[in-house]
Amino acid sequence: MSTGTTVPPATGPAARRPVHAASGKRLGAAHPRQEGPADLRLVPPALAAWATAALTLHAPPAPVVGAVLLSLLTALALLVTRSRLPGRGRAASHAVAAVLLCVAAAAGSAGLHGADLRRGPVPTLAREYARVTAEVEIAADPRLSRPRVSGNRMAPPSVLIEADVRRVERPRGAVRATRAPVLLIVDARPPGRTAPTSGWSSPWLGLLPSTRLRVEARLAPALEGGDRFAAVLRVKGGDGPPVVGRPSGPQRLAGRLRAGLREATDELPPDARALLPGLVVGDTARITPELDEAFRETDLTHTLAVSGANFTILLALLLGPPGLAQHTERRGLAPRLGISLRATALLGAALSLAFVVVCRPDPSVLRAAACGSVALLALATGRRRSLIPALATAVLLLVLYDPWLARSYGFLLSVLATGALLTLAPRWSAGLRRRGVPPRLAEALAAAAAAQALCAPVVAVLAARVSLVAIPCNLLAEFALAPATVLGFLALATAPVAIPAARALAWCASWPAEWIAHVARAGAALPGAGVDWPGSWAGAAALGAVTLVALLVVRRLPGHPWWCGACALLLVLVVVQPRPLTRAVTGWPPPGWRMVMCDVGQGDALVLAAGGGSGVVVDTGPDPALVDRCLRSLGVTRVPLVVLTHFHADHVAGLPGVLRGREVGAVQATALEEPAGQAAFVRRLAAARHVPVTHASAGEVRRAGGLSWEVVWPPQGAHGAVGGPNDASVAMLVRTAGLRLLLLGDLEPPAQRALAGSPAVRRLTGVDVLKVAHHGSAHQDPDLLRRAAPRLALISTGEDNTYGHPAPGTVAALRAGGATVLRTDRDGALAVTVGEDGGGELRVARR
Repeated sequence: MSTGTTVPPATGPAARRPVHAASGKRLGAAHPRQEGPADLRLVPPALAAWATAALTLHAPPAPVVGAVLLSLLTALALLVTRSRLPGRGRAASHAVAAVLLCVAAAAGSAGLHGADLRRGPVPTLAREYARVTAEVEIAADPRLSRPRVSGNRMAPPSVLIEADVRRVERPRGAVRATRAPVLLIVDARPPGRTAPTSGWSSPWLGLLPSTRLRVEARLAPALEGGDRFAAVLRVKGGDGPPVVGRPSGPQRLAGRLRAGLREATDELPPDARALLPGLVVGDTARITPELDEAFRETDLTHTLAVSGANFTILLALLLGPPGLAQHTERRGLAPRLGISLRATALLGAALSLAFVVVCRPDPSVLRAAACGSVALLALATGRRRSLIPALATAVLLLVLYDPWLARSYGFLLSVLATGALLTLAPRWSAGLRRRGVPPRLAEALAAAAAAQALCAPVVAVLAARVSLVAIPCNLLAEFALAPATVLGFLALATAPVAIPAARALAWCASWPAEWIAHVARAGAALPGAGVDWPGSWAGAAALGAVTLVALLVVRRLPGHPWWCGACALLLVLVVVQPRPLTRAVTGWPPPGWRMVMCDVGQGDALVLAAGGGSGVVVDTGPDPALVDRCLRSLGVTRVPLVVLTHFHADHVAGLPGVLRGREVGAVQATALEEPAGQAAFVRRLAAARHVPVTHASAGEVRRAGGLSWEVVWPPQGAHGAVGGPNDASVAMLVRTAGLRLLLLGDLEPPAQRALAGSPAVRRLTGVDVLKVAHHGSAHQDPDLLRRAAPRLALISTGEDNTYGHPAPGTVAALRAGGATVLRTDRDGALAVTVGEDGGGELRVARR
């Protein structure tokens, strides 16, 4: 280990003791240039191998073989002729030959991996959508897909399992041995009515990697493009997975440890119970969609994935903090226990192996261990000069081992974040210290800012959004991440032998874990937490240019304190977005708004002003994030009642967004609880928040503040016109500020005709505003439209939807009756107001 101080030789017994210097001097403090420039010789070969692997994974065999031979022959020619070149020429020929050899190796490895998708019987059978009996070996932990809205239904989640087919057999066909990577898709079990919102389950979720199954399934082609699967196997869940081979010993050990951690966290508060397994071993099965969205909004998702940060924290516990990598001082457990440097290196290697076994030896974990090994090298040698070559070596070896990483966004983000910590962060940290920032704060701030600067363009491609709170949220979470991870790993190691002690450790770890969850939720709740951004590589390039300009401006700001204060104030205003300022700048929400039709895509979500920051919500749309954003923009913090006209997913799937951070009094819905799964979804959400659920029926009259309404449909008990969920929609006549609003849900013509013939029809004549039924579909009752004769007709529908909503005939009929027709797919969110003179003048603001 090179040092900047001289240690005099010791005599006697002390001469044999390992030396961990305690000096606080920085390496090279007297000679700042002692380490020399960064060694970049391995960077071009690593980048060349990365690019080659990404380009040749799906290439035909002939071009791949040609590229390998051409690269090898050219490299050989350069090496043979190097003796005839001058000194610089020999160095250049060596560098080019190294690049070409890495290109040949990457092309060969990628060609072999890509061939796995094309050879054998599986791809052919997939193109025929054949039914087969297959023996498969699980390659990664099963995971549960997120439920999604498909039309008016919520598609249930599925269990997704990456596996390798070993043997395949068709009915009345021969058994053929093969090896092809496939994706198994198995239906999950719906949760019970009283289960938690994330209660979808399946016995397939408990399978361990290396387990062998014999399944009957239908093959289908995998998605084209960058997918690493030769086919998809659609398997019926049945009673349980047909296991024919037990998992390996290391996988069983890892499974017991992970199960012990889950057991140790079972009694913790919900956030800690969900987060701790994710922080420690990347187990995100308990993360709710709402919490996951908060982590995405604040760019904290990297804390829930097994990454180099987890490994670095463990190594720092052993060897000392990374900030001392260029000091002769060591503060870890190893020097305090008198462990020699050689033994310390062996302990670090053992820790690396244990990390890989427990967190699964799949490519993502291997990537994390390799990138974390960069920190091990820094702590062990104290030489920054060796770190960039170490990172380049890790990239090169991992790409050669698994070329699919070359197309992985996660791999790209890991490398960018590690590179930022090695190159930009030390310089930025030194600059902050020169300006009087405390050293620890300077290191943390520089690390968060450097990682964000390099990773933000890639994140924008994935999320089509740029977080404005990522740096402060990462900075606040950073202080809790280390204790949560260390205590979580201790609980993981303790659980198999002493579960009470593991629970105590998990309880201690729950405090920092809950802090991280609070940071994510608080950051995501800010109105300006993020801005939409083009989700393309052109958008990434534009964001990179903006970041570069911002960095150049920031470098000049310290000499202008007034400009610093102005920029900081502007950023705070953009993120916090005080409602008076936002209204003055954007005009939204308009003063005195009475009703807002939110723009939630192909679905319905209305808000009726009830005064004092409260509003009655009628339907919630298909996306929790969109309705939550709408309510936040209106400043609605209290919802006395949520009315769900019926249980189709495009009306109820956004309910978690309404419940997010708001006081909700009750949920009222139609009595026809169909589809049953979506009705159960609503009841589970309401029960989790202790919100009562009631049924609405015709004749009911209610009031909230200056708002009153009457339920005009459906009638009590059975009715001949109620033939399905749409016809059972809750229809309401709302009175507010002298206006009458008729909200028809998704009523179809039979129910509309019955409503037009009911005693309530006299009160429905000549309304001011009509929420057109069923997104303006062609199925409307002309008599009801004529009787209603609205001055303003509002249609909630999604842009470029496949249903043809709104129907041209419906729009024409409304306009022929004298109505102004507005629609969310073209006009955005719509806010209805009344003229200040009280004369009943209707005004509509658009966003």
